[in-house]
Amino acid sequence: MLRATAMSISRALISLSDKSGLEDFAKGLHEHGVEILSTGGTAKYIADLDIPVTEVSDFTGFPELFDGRVKTLHPKVHGGLLHRRDIDEHVEQAKENDILPIDIVAVNLYPFEETVAKEDVTREEAIEKIDIGGPSMLRSAAKNHDSVTVLVDPADYPIVIEEMAEHHGNTTLKTRERLAIKVFQRTSEYDRAIASHLNECQETEGSFSICLPLSQELRYGENPHQKASLYGNFGDYFKQLQGKGLSYTNVIDIGAAAELILEFRRPAVAILKHTNPCGVGADESDLRLAWEKAFETDRQAPFGGVIVCNRPLDIGLARVISEIFTDVIIAPEFETDARALLQKKKNLRLIQMHEEFRETLKDPILASAPGGLLVMDHDSQALGLDDIEKRVVTERPPSAEEIEAMRFAWRIVKHVKSNAIVFATSDRTIGIGAGQMSRVDSCRLAVWKAEQAGLDIKGSVVASDAMFPFPDGLVSALDAGATAAIQPGGSIRDEEVIKAANEHEAAMVFTGHRHFLH
Repeated sequence: MLRATAMSISRALISLSDKSGLEDFAKGLHEHGVEILSTGGTAKYIADLDIPVTEVSDFTGFPELFDGRVKTLHPKVHGGLLHRRDIDEHVEQAKENDILPIDIVAVNLYPFEETVAKEDVTREEAIEKIDIGGPSMLRSAAKNHDSVTVLVDPADYPIVIEEMAEHHGNTTLKTRERLAIKVFQRTSEYDRAIASHLNECQETEGSFSICLPLSQELRYGENPHQKASLYGNFGDYFKQLQGKGLSYTNVIDIGAAAELILEFRRPAVAILKHTNPCGVGADESDLRLAWEKAFETDRQAPFGGVIVCNRPLDIGLARVISEIFTDVIIAPEFETDARALLQKKKNLRLIQMHEEFRETLKDPILASAPGGLLVMDHDSQALGLDDIEKRVVTERPPSAEEIEAMRFAWRIVKHVKSNAIVFATSDRTIGIGAGQMSRVDSCRLAVWKAEQAGLDIKGSVVASDAMFPFPDGLVSALDAGATAAIQPGGSIRDEEVIKAANEHEAAMVFTGHRHFLH
């Protein structure tokens, strides 16, 4: 480890697009007798606070050029950051070349990500928001963190000022190391965003890179003998309120449950096991009734499973759930008395889901692959439900009630592992068949599960995540009592499947879109 410098901070360079926290930070530096260097709008902001500030161009003796493209790329800046204070030769070279030490750098990068997120952004606008001087200064300072404190996040300003007060005008090596790591994470994210945008808007050979901070070490992977870690900003979308630490499978289950429940606007409850929904219920106003509909689909599945709802979890529902052994409960809020009751189960994981999670469905899905990554768009919409009346392929059109049941079932079947079959009414699942090697087996499994639960399939609709390749799967569902079906269509035997539906006087809709989930 490099020797930590004992000298107090004498000079800071500040160049910010985001001025959050700057006023208190600049005042704090000034009170510690730190000389402040700055550029453009940042220098004006500081000067307006009646705090002495030196323009970088005056410090270097070199003007800003090319509309500000070149202003901090100068030996007096980078030499002031990079020379090692603990090497006599470096110190002598700095003196010989009139290079003064710069001990703090605070920089925001140009808002490239925000710029390219705009719908009508032009290539020229994007290119001009690629910061060159900012990352260069940050990296120089971070490399020399033995002596230089580097800041890329306004949240760290108060920490630095506090440490200067406690350590005779300097910061600790531990803090400088932490801030340096933060810089390299940020600059790598910034470069990745630039590369990704250029890949999208230019006809070049594509590449994909990713760098994420460690969110937390997990209890274990899929099995206790497998180590696992969670990277990224999971904590921005989910907050664990109590319970044992999360495992790899817990995280996967939480993501699957959250995506499923976002399909519904009415009060809804879903029960999942190994990411598969095994019961989903909805009600116009009562979350407890929605739970009962979900639970009746499969009374065994909640044991050690995941329960998720899209309304604040109240005491009435908490009492019912508390009687069942459950691994994870997810809700947007937990009412005080409900949380107090559930806290009696110390191992039960309570997870608060933030609304911001919905925005992540715009991000690509990443999955490991031999030697690399698979990257894919999210399957975030239940496709084919618009103008559903125009998608009817049978002689008998579906009734209004059957259409509502189709809408409900179709939103669920896309979250069931293929081959997926869901029997449902307009507000509850009746039977679910998941992950079988043939679609007819999934259908038989769903029928059997419904029988085991004491539920009657008669009058329900059946949803299939992909086409019925043969009539047998559909016939199996109709013989069990379903009166209507919703499926993508697209089989070379579609006409045979349609004929079978007509012979059973069933209604059928082709959505034109499949929702496979492997």
